[in-house]
Amino acid sequence: MRRISVIIPARFGAQRFPGKPLADLAGMPLIAHVVDRARAARGVDVVAVATDDARIARAAADAGAEAILTGPASTGTDRVAEAARRLAQAPDVVVNLQGDEPLIEPAAIETLVRAMQDGVEMATLARPLEPEELERTQVVKVVTDLKGDALYFSRAPIPHRRAGGQSPLARAHVGIYAFTAAFLQEFAALPPGRLEAEESLEQLRALEHGHRIRVADTAYRGFGIDTPEDLDRARALLAAGRA
Repeated sequence: MRRISVIIPARFGAQRFPGKPLADLAGMPLIAHVVDRARAARGVDVVAVATDDARIARAAADAGAEAILTGPASTGTDRVAEAARRLAQAPDVVVNLQGDEPLIEPAAIETLVRAMQDGVEMATLARPLEPEELERTQVVKVVTDLKGDALYFSRAPIPHRRAGGQSPLARAHVGIYAFTAAFLQEFAALPPGRLEAEESLEQLRALEHGHRIRVADTAYRGFGIDTPEDLDRARALLAAGRA
């Protein structure tokens, strides 16, 4: 049996929304919603929150997560890698779930974990791309090979359809990742890639260094809270029972 850990990186000092993990959402800190939904995913053995802030750690522990205070980290993945090394029981698979995804569907986590089969060392999710999203740089696109492994991620419209219109192969990336415990440490130690710098997409580091990323289909659209306006949208969805 594989041991599955979901580790949620969360920091207090987000530039666009300081204190975001502790913002109130339906009477609970935002981070508590992420923890609750991760704990509801079948097959998950432990949910942990990796943070450099004691207030977030307390909120995480109150929600039933293992709270791990980490040192300064340049990326959320670095924080997750440190936390994985410090878990009481070493995991086989680590899911990196962003701390600003309070509407994450447990089924999406389960789909991601199932993708970690047959020697896969890293996996992520993708969903259908809406026509109005093709040109939006905020929506990351992904194309895959016949096995379902990523060929490339880009903020640009890919694949380009020479005949015009949107290709049926176009998919939107959902930024949730799973790693084998060993590859998580290797990935965090890799030097940043040139393509990663060009696109500002951390996952390109794996591709540029020759590693595969399995891409699994999901119906979950992804809903990250980046601004107070996003939080208001999440409140409305929860109030309407649509999330």
